[in-house]
Amino acid sequence: MLSPKRVKFRKQQRGRMRGVATRGNTIAFGEFALQAQECGWITSRQIEASRRAMTRYVKRGGKIWIRIFPDKPVTMRAAETRMGSGKGNPEFWVAVIKPGRILFEMGGEEITPEIAKEAMRLAQFKLPVKTKFIALGDEEKKAGAKAPAASKAVTVES
Repeated sequence: MLSPKRVKFRKQQRGRMRGVATRGNTIAFGEFALQAQECGWITSRQIEASRRAMTRYVKRGGKIWIRIFPDKPVTMRAAETRMGSGKGNPEFWVAVIKPGRILFEMGGEEITPEIAKEAMRLAQFKLPVKTKFIALGDEEKKAGAKAPAASKAVTVES
């Protein structure tokens, strides 16, 4: 399972999860991706379970990129402990996810859109946040749809 080798501080505060992802929100390595639609914490165990589900389905073909890393420690107090006596010990690690964040990418010659979609669907079941399957072509179409509208406005003016 994923966890940092070393950290500057052992314990962290919970923080807020407002807004949308500004970084890591585009496909960078593969042709297909799984994108988060809501915010939440994804544990290292959930990341590993999703990775295994995808790898098994594609029969270890193609390539899978994990675009998130659990670098936030979550602390817990021992059961039946009285109030006070400080903060609990770190129990597990989570990745903080915002809407729009790319979680996994997949690519390769033998990976078809149907295989990728089914593998990502199996990975979705292991995750606590709503996700969406996207392909590299879909992303370019969205970006391209905005550009012609602006160019039409320019041609109307001239």
